[in-house]
Amino acid sequence: MNKHFEQFAYMPLKQFSNRVWRTYEGGALIDRWKKDSPEVDGSMPEEWIMSTVTARGNGRPENEGLSHVETPSGTHSLKELVVSNKELFLGKALADKFGTTGVLIKMLDSKERLTIQVHPDKEYAKTMLNSAFGKTESWYVLNKREINGGKSVIYMGFKEGVTRAQWETLFVNQDIEGMLNSLHKIEVNPGDAYMIYGGVPHAIGSGCFLMEVQEPTDYTMRVEKVTPAGLTISDELIHQGVGEQNMLDCFHYDGCSYEEAIKRWKVSPKTIDSSDTHTLNTIFNETHTDCFGLSELDLNGSYSIKANGSFFVAVIYFGEGTMVCGSKEYNFAQGDEIFFSAAIEEVEFKSTVASKILLCYPPS
Repeated sequence: MNKHFEQFAYMPLKQFSNRVWRTYEGGALIDRWKKDSPEVDGSMPEEWIMSTVTARGNGRPENEGLSHVETPSGTHSLKELVVSNKELFLGKALADKFGTTGVLIKMLDSKERLTIQVHPDKEYAKTMLNSAFGKTESWYVLNKREINGGKSVIYMGFKEGVTRAQWETLFVNQDIEGMLNSLHKIEVNPGDAYMIYGGVPHAIGSGCFLMEVQEPTDYTMRVEKVTPAGLTISDELIHQGVGEQNMLDCFHYDGCSYEEAIKRWKVSPKTIDSSDTHTLNTIFNETHTDCFGLSELDLNGSYSIKANGSFFVAVIYFGEGTMVCGSKEYNFAQGDEIFFSAAIEEVEFKSTVASKILLCYPPS
């Protein structure tokens, strides 16, 4: 246990930029959000936020995906700090139950459609991957753009009547159109929110900029052997080492109508607190999942957040101002990603420019 690290549990910790390689192209809208120029679409289309897990990818750097934060004594990985005193940084309940943050947050910007994929539910993850976490995730759409005249869409859930045998045939034949046609195609707009539970097939279309809050793993089963841009995907990234037949068992074959799909997976944000100077909306909460939470604070003034026994993360989507924490003042600005440990009793956000702050929470 590093006693030296304990002092950092009482101050907001800003993360350094943490871009991650993926099999698809994008990222220009992350550059725009970060106010970086030029705005470039490339092979680093995701920003991983407050991550204590590494990304999976052949031939990639060993610690890719791990977040690093700024402290008065220099740069440290978040994982290092958390391990030094789990109870102080995470909160007792979380430390006892998981011993880790229990959540992974990403900003994701797609120039091309992502491959059709599925993530394991907890049961499958435990049995097949020896993991305490599956990969239930959520998408909160922040922005969109037209790519080659195409609207921003997502694909989610099997249509009625799709069987495992049909899906296997489409997979073996690599009939991509057939696979896409087996899923519901949903047009998206900023402010839309969706839950993607383990076992539900899905694909993010081109031109989507979204925040993804998820269980902290990088387990993804893919059914396309070549990406839309022509990149061949390794077998390990197709089935994560479990083999193709077991990979096909990861999908939940419980198809439904389009109306039922929207009802099952689309979430309507709800206002839980408001005044002349702020609106606090809950987006994902325990009514949808116990894996994580997401709220959104629109701020034109000041607002205080009191401790609830665990850490939280604030992502500044736009705006700027100050944070008062332990009687000290710190600045925040668009693009900042800030970790507040469980030890912090209260933080007051004061905006000098109207701000949108995304508040991410660990498992309940």
